[in-house]
Amino acid sequence: MVDVARLARIRASRPEAIAEAAARRPRRPLLGGTGRLMIIAADHPARGALSVGGDKLAMANRGDLLERLCLALSRPRVDGVLATADILEDLLLLGALDNKVVMGSMNRGGLAGASFELDDRFTGYRAEDIDRLGFDAGKLLLRVDHDDPGSLTTLHSSARAIDAMAARKLPVFVEPFLCRRGPGGGPPRNDLSAEAVTTSIAIASGLAGTSAYTWLKVPVTENPDDMARVMETSTLPAVLLGGDLGDDSDAAYEKWRGALQLPTVHGLVAGRTLLYPADGDVAGAVDTAVGLL
Repeated sequence: MVDVARLARIRASRPEAIAEAAARRPRRPLLGGTGRLMIIAADHPARGALSVGGDKLAMANRGDLLERLCLALSRPRVDGVLATADILEDLLLLGALDNKVVMGSMNRGGLAGASFELDDRFTGYRAEDIDRLGFDAGKLLLRVDHDDPGSLTTLHSSARAIDAMAARKLPVFVEPFLCRRGPGGGPPRNDLSAEAVTTSIAIASGLAGTSAYTWLKVPVTENPDDMARVMETSTLPAVLLGGDLGDDSDAAYEKWRGALQLPTVHGLVAGRTLLYPADGDVAGAVDTAVGLL
């Protein structure tokens, strides 16, 4: 059980303990001996995206989330975690990030359901924070709506963030989508057609003054048979975005398995799907995902 009271006491009385834990954390190469990556994502709460299934506040219990994360990170061949500062700092204090890949989530300003959801400001980690703490990579979400002039601001700030990471020789994982708002200005929806995913990859690959340290984080297209052609769009290394399994988890896993065999795809990043499986078996869900690699 995670001792939430202890974490709170440390934060209140010795905030410098976080930097100390980061400084002594044993590190590892981004790609291990297998050349594959299995990353657990937990950066959803900072966007106000707390729901899982029918529970709108499933991810709001921090102690429960940390227990699930610690269990997931303890499983064989799980390489690391993607999260915001509050969660990564808790995990640092728990000693759960030793010899793990630590990825800091950078732009969290586009809050879920907000009128400014697509105006995705960089309110999370900066390149200098990731470098100072000795973390291993960053991640940014790049959602582009051709009908929203604010997307130009997101493109510009994303390019400069990539430049800042490259200047420090730090990898940054870019998660690109073309999206549109629903009828009457509803929430934006990601377009998973082959054409849209191809276009988003082309846009993301060309951002910034260099792509030397850029990775892509890509979804499986609506028709998984299109993925081979879609991934021909760029030579940048990529990881697969593990989305919602839906009602047919076996079919979803097969979609992931096929995409993971493509030559530029080096691993999988998945979050709520593995941390909050329908049957409650976090270890089993994680082990199944690892088996796909």
